[in-house]
Amino acid sequence: MLKDSATDSSHGAPAGFEHDVFVHASDEEFVQRAGRFVRQGLAAGETIVAVLPPERIAVLRDALGPLRHDVCFTDMTVAGGNPARLIPFWREILDRHPGPVRGLGEPGYPGRSQAAYDEVLLHEALTGIAFARDRSFRLCCAYQASVGIDPTETHAGADALAEKVFRTALDDIPDRAERWEFGPGELGEIQQWLSGQAASHGVSRDRLEDLSLALHEICTNSIRFGGGRGRLAVWIADGTLICDVLDHGRIDDLLIGRVLPPLDGLGGRGVWLANQLCDLAQLRSGDDFTQVRLHTRLR
Repeated sequence: MLKDSATDSSHGAPAGFEHDVFVHASDEEFVQRAGRFVRQGLAAGETIVAVLPPERIAVLRDALGPLRHDVCFTDMTVAGGNPARLIPFWREILDRHPGPVRGLGEPGYPGRSQAAYDEVLLHEALTGIAFARDRSFRLCCAYQASVGIDPTETHAGADALAEKVFRTALDDIPDRAERWEFGPGELGEIQQWLSGQAASHGVSRDRLEDLSLALHEICTNSIRFGGGRGRLAVWIADGTLICDVLDHGRIDDLLIGRVLPPLDGLGGRGVWLANQLCDLAQLRSGDDFTQVRLHTRLR
């Protein structure tokens, strides 16, 4: 384990899978901690994958010197811009590399929205559930102190925390939001109205098509599994078009949308698609509600 009494934590997953975190206050501290983690893995013959924002990739590559050629670097702002894509990203890496894999990540990189930081913490709590049986996988996540995220909370009782967060509704919808009640007959009207709203705010055609498909899938889920009807709220905040869908269904699977559902499975594919198509997708579900909030940047 990487240990620093004040800032490091271990998930406590079953023996084999290890999930470590460390908090750094400077590039120098990041390079020291991350470099040691990478070099230990290379010395052990492990596959090393580093998923970091571009500026962190640059400093780590410089510090590693010739060893950088033995590390697979991936841009976190692309692979994990929506944190819900990270578990399937790591699953694909493990499927391609049957031997030991050592992953380095910085999911809570500076510049994210508060909603994205909330999803990063949920992602961290769900990671131990997703990879509990992967006994040749070690994952270490770095956090910059100035971001203000305390990842240690997600590692102390992470399973219980994931359940609590997943079962708690998102923050209130603002009064200025446009609201719809919808059933099967209103989906076409909703799509037409949303297209007009998005176009008027400069959303590109490609991004509008992605959002329209994602929203259609989520609204269809409400009709199929959420009591036949749902409620849609749409508003703009911080340069982002936000669509919130609420119904009376319940989802039991905490990893829905983070594990590709089988082609012949019932449900789950709509949430998966939303995670792939939107800049951010938040999902919460309790005893009598399911809430999905889709975020699409205007520019």
